[in-house]
Amino acid sequence: MRAGPRSILQAALELFMRDGYGATNLQDVADRAEVAVQTIYFVFGNKRALLKELVDVTIAGDDQPGATMNRRWYTDALAAETARDMLRAYVAGTASVLERAAPIGRMLQAAAASDPEVAALWPQDVDPRYVVQRAAAEALTGKPGARPDVAVEQAADLLYGLLSPELYLLFVRERGWPAERWQQWVGETLHAQLCTD
Repeated sequence: MRAGPRSILQAALELFMRDGYGATNLQDVADRAEVAVQTIYFVFGNKRALLKELVDVTIAGDDQPGATMNRRWYTDALAAETARDMLRAYVAGTASVLERAAPIGRMLQAAAASDPEVAALWPQDVDPRYVVQRAAAEALTGKPGARPDVAVEQAADLLYGLLSPELYLLFVRERGWPAERWQQWVGETLHAQLCTD
């Protein structure tokens, strides 16, 4: 992506977080990004499409297309030899995503509440985050060192709950934990629940 779209996304992020999605108009974003408002329409189409791209880029950490399950950190984690090694890599990768993406969650919920078309940008019947966690749980439970008494569904629920943006924000933002402390705690907690060694 060129500097123009990056500066637009950065401006949108700052304004959506500060003022809220509903209160921010595209002219505000254009002024902040120092581009013409027509540039935003040309590059993104409309405000909802800008928000969608902002969320996708924030989660991915770059502007390359591709689902989380196709990201290198994810495939490398799932390819680990043992449950312990997979969990260590998976928690580290997820922590990196949460550091970027968790803060925008509340803004996104407010945007969806104020604009039903925003909610329609993402699937409503299946939680994409759960799909990612379930696939990780399936891989984890089949590896050496995984607890044999933990079913895939239970492992998926543990990953989904403990690696949630809400829990991350509770500890890191509200309780003031350093991100590294949260990562160590969640890794140890999941290891105790999911691994034998």
